[in-house]
Amino acid sequence: MRANSVPIPVSSNSMVLKLYGPQNVAGGNGIVALLLAEKRIPFEFVQVDMASKQHKSQEFVAMQPFGQVPVIDDNGFILYESRAICRYLEEKYPNQGTKLVPTGLKARALFEQAASVEFANFHPAVMKVAMEAVWKRRQGSPIDQAVVDKALDDLSAKLDVYESILGKQKYMAGDELTLVDLFHLFYAPMLAGADIDVMTKESRPNVARWWKEIISRPAWVKLKEHGIKGTVN
Repeated sequence: MRANSVPIPVSSNSMVLKLYGPQNVAGGNGIVALLLAEKRIPFEFVQVDMASKQHKSQEFVAMQPFGQVPVIDDNGFILYESRAICRYLEEKYPNQGTKLVPTGLKARALFEQAASVEFANFHPAVMKVAMEAVWKRRQGSPIDQAVVDKALDDLSAKLDVYESILGKQKYMAGDELTLVDLFHLFYAPMLAGADIDVMTKESRPNVARWWKEIISRPAWVKLKEHGIKGTVN
């Protein structure tokens, strides 16, 4: 056993998909939980206590070599990295619940284009804001406002482009909701808790319309209210 870590809980059902992660609905952990809800996939939730470093225990690192969450165990098939998990589950259950990846050559290409935009442009920008303005506040560390302002300028520039894209279509990959839209829920919802209103500014009505719809999805609202709870005991 690694120093300062404790074993992860023992799961009871070897046949049901298991989601390993913390209770809080944030980051990739929240995205995978949302995907499971949207697709109505039964799962067992195995809570990982980050404070006691269960994610750094030998048992957990055997599944996730970087000691990060979330991880799924689909009847012995171990998979980590939230975007990979979501793609895997969508492809395994394409006709169950909400369809989140389009079919057809051009529609799939536009989906992958939008996925690249989220990962290469939006995600790094919003993460910089969250790290300085949200995580430092939670840790009781001093916040460098100059860093926040610069990060917000960068994020705002990305959202200006989003405003143009969303002025031509309903969602980021076209006129149907996809995984790409859900991927934006990694860090952006945290900003409102730090009184940073960048996603619903009146100057970007198309972004505001899109964002309000995403965060109002019943599955997301339920997760935020009640936390992550497995559907199989």
